[in-house]
Amino acid sequence: MSCGNPHETDCSEVLEHLYEYLDNEMSDDACAKFKQHFDECHPCLEKYGLEQAVKKLVKRCCGHDDVPTDLRSKVLTRIELIRAGEVAPVPEPADGGSAPTGSPAV
Repeated sequence: MSCGNPHETDCSEVLEHLYEYLDNEMSDDACAKFKQHFDECHPCLEKYGLEQAVKKLVKRCCGHDDVPTDLRSKVLTRIELIRAGEVAPVPEPADGGSAPTGSPAV
């Protein structure tokens, strides 16, 4: 998506890192850069607003479920292994379905 206008920060970069922005996982400088982009770019601002609304809806509807401790531990361990480069991330299936049943456990 692009509005067709030149920006200091390209629309594709903003949309690629939108969830980092929504989750406050960016530096203050990057946040300021994205905020400036949203002030200038109506299509990206609309996408931001939509994703923000979806995130709030999911939190409201699903935010009360307790995650089993062992599942949380497995997910966090997997994330750390991927970040350390010790394990490759599992690619998403081409058909959009779930991962193969023979996938290795975390």
